[in-house]
Amino acid sequence: MKNNVFVYVLALVAISLSFNSCTGLKKMKKNQGMISYTVTPNPLEMHADSVTINVTGKFPAKYYKKKVTCEIKPFITYNGGEIALKTVKVQGEKVLDNNVVVNYLNGGSFSYTDKIAYVPQMRICDLEARITANVKKKFVDFDPVKIAKGTIATPGLLEKDAKAIIGKDKFERITPESMVADIHFVINQATVRPTELNQDDYKNLKAYLKTAMKPESRRDIKGVVVSSYASPDGELDLNTKLSDNRGTSGNTTITKEFGKFEKAKDKSFVSVNATPEDWDGFKTEMEKSDLADKDLIIRVLSMYSDPIVREKEIKNISKAYLQVADKVLPKLRRSVIKVNSDVMGWSDEELNQLFDTKPDTLKIEEILFTATLTQNLDRQLKIYEKAMANFPSCWRAANNAGYVLVKQGKIGEAKEKFKKAKAIESTNAIIMNNLGVCALMEGDFVKAEEYFKSAGGAGKEVNYNLGVCAVKKADYQSAVTLFSDYCTFNAALAKLLAGDPSNCVKTVDCAEDKERAMMYYLKAVAGARQQNTDLLYNNLRAAISKDAALNDLAKTDMEFAKYFADDTFKSIVK
Repeated sequence: MKNNVFVYVLALVAISLSFNSCTGLKKMKKNQGMISYTVTPNPLEMHADSVTINVTGKFPAKYYKKKVTCEIKPFITYNGGEIALKTVKVQGEKVLDNNVVVNYLNGGSFSYTDKIAYVPQMRICDLEARITANVKKKFVDFDPVKIAKGTIATPGLLEKDAKAIIGKDKFERITPESMVADIHFVINQATVRPTELNQDDYKNLKAYLKTAMKPESRRDIKGVVVSSYASPDGELDLNTKLSDNRGTSGNTTITKEFGKFEKAKDKSFVSVNATPEDWDGFKTEMEKSDLADKDLIIRVLSMYSDPIVREKEIKNISKAYLQVADKVLPKLRRSVIKVNSDVMGWSDEELNQLFDTKPDTLKIEEILFTATLTQNLDRQLKIYEKAMANFPSCWRAANNAGYVLVKQGKIGEAKEKFKKAKAIESTNAIIMNNLGVCALMEGDFVKAEEYFKSAGGAGKEVNYNLGVCAVKKADYQSAVTLFSDYCTFNAALAKLLAGDPSNCVKTVDCAEDKERAMMYYLKAVAGARQQNTDLLYNNLRAAISKDAALNDLAKTDMEFAKYFADDTFKSIVK
């Protein structure tokens, strides 16, 4: 009886071995090294916060058994975990299913693509292919095969350096100022009548000069222009003489008002311009008049350019001409005296002193300008907050306070200031840009891009900020264009990622902060991509000397994978 049982067990084993031999599963596992894998790119690469895996597998001729189905399961493994990717199935030519078919005699291949979110642990990782082969209910697990190693995560170096825009002040240290008075003359006369000097405009001019000539007035009288005229009626020779004489009278009159004022002693201080026939003034006065035939007279001016013909045609309108002679022509017999001055504003020292002692006396442009006189962010913020309190309807005060808070890294507070500015001017492009800066700093690149796109015309900073968003989306060539001629870390990074490591280095070298550790690190990466070991090692050494934390970053940076075993590399990142 025992012999019968023994024989039965041997039979089962023999049947099992025969079955395995027929299916070919063990042989396929034994020869799994004949399967070739190509991974593109290898190492993997992170772009737009995700990693795309492209795998092509090839089975050689006379390898793949006709009744076998294989489930190929890629996994990304790293220290402390793994990520399962989607599965692909292939089958032998006698399997009745709907998978990629691999021919026994000729072999075959499969192509596979998957996309997953990037996690930092993937910097040092392995891409494994795990195969489970089966024939009906019989399954065999192949040994895992490592087909790619590590992930290049250089786009993750992107810095959140979006640029806020300040609302510029309109402060002018020197403001031009003019005071004008007219002196009218009797027909065919050039003598200044006392009554003209008692007119309000001339009295105001005298009062202005009395004040302006005092040093405390903060006015610099630049000079006087006397423009003298004769009305366009009468002979040209007479009018020429009249206008010249009226200019002389005007000059004499105004010069007396300056008394001992030193600058007035210069002959060039007063300039005299004479107009013998004031047709322009005639036209202006006619247009302002209420004369019945004024349109007809104005038409005569447009029809004839010859002054003699003009005068003749106007006199032909006999009734109208009497009114012209009575109401219009007397206004043209004049000297116009114009005093030009520069009003001198507060000096930088005075503005700072006034803000500290009498801030409420400063005008909005003065207080906004005062904030630009210091590099101290706390003082700038104090000044802008005072501007907000004193001028609550000025969007620039709130916007600029937010601008300073961005520089201080206080993004939440900055956003509140920008919102206050937006409540004053809801569609202001500068404010839209700055709200976008806050969104970007908070990591919301989608919302940030919406704001930046609504900020057109605010300044070149908007394009820069859109460039940061373009890098985040892996649109590197657009980013290069948007960054234009900026020399910043992100502008250099975009050129590197767009395949231009040489110009990446040039952009770093023209940056104001080129001595920063990350600048040297980026140049080291550019050196690795160009296989320029001098550029790589010299800059990596400088980067780590400035920031020791970059030592660990370099050890896990697949940009340097080809150099991990190099003695010089190991001496730098020891």
